[in-house]
Amino acid sequence: MSSFGANVVWQRAETEKFTDRRYSRGHVWRFDGGLEIPASSSPHVVPLPYSVAENVDPEEAFVATLSSCHMLFFLHFASDAGLVIDRYADDAVGLMETRDGKTMITRVVLRPDVTYAGPRPDTGTEDELHHRAHEACFIANSVITDVVTEPVRHT
Repeated sequence: MSSFGANVVWQRAETEKFTDRRYSRGHVWRFDGGLEIPASSSPHVVPLPYSVAENVDPEEAFVATLSSCHMLFFLHFASDAGLVIDRYADDAVGLMETRDGKTMITRVVLRPDVTYAGPRPDTGTEDELHHRAHEACFIANSVITDVVTEPVRHT
């Protein structure tokens, strides 16, 4: 079994009363390699100036995590298949809505745009690699959100 962690730190400014809900939601995510990422609530959830628009919010991080996990497995399976990938980009999007009184990300659409060094595999082969990546992704296997892959097709 493996264990993964993150250190999440928020600190109230002396000038913030807190009980009036007029405090910054800006905080920091710290990881074991020393990386620090400025984070905040989304301005879609908590209005400015109490959110920090330029910081990563948990909803964006959730979408990025699903995309990253899928990509890493796709690259692995493509390599095993003898395919050479030059570039993989994904404009992933998550949809947040309310169901049964709970607000949640109900759908994540991955739109991988893969550039190959040699000939592009046929659509069936590429779709199978995406299917295998989806099935293997630890994060997709950990959530009840529908995770959908819609590869960018080049003609």
